[in-house]
Amino acid sequence: MDDTATTRRAAIDYVDRLENRDWPGWTALLTDDVVYEMPQTRERVRGRDAFLRFNQEYPGDWRLRVRRVVADGATAALWLDFRVGAEQQDACVWLEMSEHGLISRVVDYWPEPYDPPPGREHLVERW
Repeated sequence: MDDTATTRRAAIDYVDRLENRDWPGWTALLTDDVVYEMPQTRERVRGRDAFLRFNQEYPGDWRLRVRRVVADGATAALWLDFRVGAEQQDACVWLEMSEHGLISRVVDYWPEPYDPPPGREHLVERW
């Protein structure tokens, strides 16, 4: 596979494994020093272990579905359907791949700024 096909496959696997709570499979897609950012809440999570805990501890019975993936070389953009209970939001996710084919950076874009929920201060830095 070329870089674009590999990146596209990693993007789809990233969402599928998150959705299925396949934590070993999901973390296998990430570099040890992955960086996760949410510009709307000005939060940053550094490292695979902290990013794993962030997702495991995220409140509610959240669900993800890929609407569209666009990949080019070592980058991908995803349009996601995100649901918690009856509440639905669209989100866009930007992924960057390392030279070893692992996800090294994730940026989640949400429709509007919001205050982060309490309880994850131990995992994030704010800017």
